[in-house]
Amino acid sequence: MAGEPTPKARPLYWVTSSKRDLLSMPTPVRRQMGFVLGVAQCGAAHGDVKRWKGEGSGVFEVVRHFDGDTYRSVYTVRFEQAVYVLHCFQKQSPSGVRTAKTDVTLVRERLKLARMDYGRRYGKAEDSSND
Repeated sequence: MAGEPTPKARPLYWVTSSKRDLLSMPTPVRRQMGFVLGVAQCGAAHGDVKRWKGEGSGVFEVVRHFDGDTYRSVYTVRFEQAVYVLHCFQKQSPSGVRTAKTDVTLVRERLKLARMDYGRRYGKAEDSSND
């Protein structure tokens, strides 16, 4: 509505190669992922987002199918003052719908890096989850 203040967007931080990986995706995929991340920065959840299993609350993924391929971006909103993009990848799991173990492990490791970075930037070592 006109006249209502817009929510202040939280900064978006990219963990290791996640930004480069997103930029290597096809343009329609990049646009959709970018829009979803922008919504997350404003504190809302886009309808295409689903919970990333295995890391508890506050970690989400967006999946985009394009030209016969599947692309995913995983990000976290666990931190009060920032959003972290953990991993962007083209799904290549040989086991159907299951995500490759290497990608699951990478998300777990990058979540730890995000936690450490958040502590350095904001002086807070913990995220807002109870995990």
